[in-house]
Amino acid sequence: MGKAVWSDKKRFIWILSVLLLTAFIFTSGISYKVAHDSLSEQISENTLPLTSDNIYSEIQQDLLQPIFISSLMAQDTFVRDWTINDEEDPQQLIRYLREIQNKYDTVTSFFVSEKSRKYYHSTGVLKKIEDTAPNDAWYFRVRSLPTSESYEVNIDLDTANRTRTVVYVNYKVHDFEGNFIGVTGVGLAVERVQKLIKLYQQRYNRRVYFVDTEGHVTLHGEQYSGSQTLQNSPGLEKYATRILTSPSASFSYVRDNKTVYLNSRMVSDFKWYLMVEQEEAEGEKKILNTFWVNIVLGLMVIVVILVIANLTLGRYQRKLEVMASTDKLTGATNRQMFEEYFSHSLQNAEISATPVSVILLDIDYFKSVNDNFGHSIGDLVIKTVANIIRRQLRSEDIVCRWGGEEFLLLLPNIDLSHAADMAERIRESIAERKISVNEHEIGITVSSGVAQYKLGEPRADLINRVDVALYQAKDRGRDQVVLSH
Repeated sequence: MGKAVWSDKKRFIWILSVLLLTAFIFTSGISYKVAHDSLSEQISENTLPLTSDNIYSEIQQDLLQPIFISSLMAQDTFVRDWTINDEEDPQQLIRYLREIQNKYDTVTSFFVSEKSRKYYHSTGVLKKIEDTAPNDAWYFRVRSLPTSESYEVNIDLDTANRTRTVVYVNYKVHDFEGNFIGVTGVGLAVERVQKLIKLYQQRYNRRVYFVDTEGHVTLHGEQYSGSQTLQNSPGLEKYATRILTSPSASFSYVRDNKTVYLNSRMVSDFKWYLMVEQEEAEGEKKILNTFWVNIVLGLMVIVVILVIANLTLGRYQRKLEVMASTDKLTGATNRQMFEEYFSHSLQNAEISATPVSVILLDIDYFKSVNDNFGHSIGDLVIKTVANIIRRQLRSEDIVCRWGGEEFLLLLPNIDLSHAADMAERIRESIAERKISVNEHEIGITVSSGVAQYKLGEPRADLINRVDVALYQAKDRGRDQVVLSH
């Protein structure tokens, strides 16, 4: 029975552990997901688009100025009159370009005449545009722009200084009748634009770069380490078409095992897409850290609960075991549990050929005690006898309440002679004890039968022999011990 109870206890503890752990991980996981999704939604739908709007506003101040300058130059009456008048006195135009460059702090300003194909620069006439020169392809590209498009923005080497890269704004110039007469414009140093991008990145703690309509990364900061096209960017390649076909887009993707939130929007004046990215937020890391802290704390709480549950179950288990194995009145072993001890002792005796003896003890005239003094005094007498018996036994001996006022004693490793001596000591101790009740003293005596187990003897025969010896003791006048040989 003890092993079965212990097995049930372990099973209960395991089931409780699994339920608690599953419930806690489940609730913690849901809490983490809700917090994570809420933060992701906040970033992708609010924070990042707002940052993109702010950067876009600053771009209009910092980068769209060259477009405005080029537009003024293309509409300038002086430029058009000077060109129509066969480009007389080139120094006038050169001085004009130089003033534009100085006034607006550009790195270059230029005009190319369709009629003469001369490339006028703030420092003089640099060259003539040729149809077959690869470096002059930009001019014919701008000249061929649709009527609805007046300019283009491109990045190229500075015509005046081939060691420097410039962001050019190339603007078509028409005469007063709408005929194409040349291209004018200004340029910004790429380094200057990169500084602006770096400033945006530092100010907003985001990665900023530009992409043209074909997916090529046109401008980026110094620390940019991505691919040169969207189509080759890890994690981003599957969104390239979506970006390049939408005026704006917001989504997230995974790069280097990190969640990256991206907002794109078309800067129509540049015909480029502004790309603003934010890596996995610090808030997400805090949420994840909180999740793991909660898990650890939860495990600690579960351990504490299991320890308390184990101690509580152990205490109740011991109570149940006592209730299931002992007599409620005397605390002696009950008959059900005694049968297990009895069988075990007889098996050991058969294996090791060691003696086992039993004593069957009955309180004399117990019915008269109940009749004269009541059942509560009768119970007191039974408890007193049980206590006296226990004091005479060894730790390995078992006392069982066999019947109403009968006790059966199991004595392993004791032969008949020593068992008789023990029975006699018990008889004398009980006879010496007096119980005072309402100024009356109740004397108690017991009769006992003693028998030793014979190897191979059925258990029922042993009980029968000791029972016969007990009745012989009663027949001979009670208060005595009779042995069964």
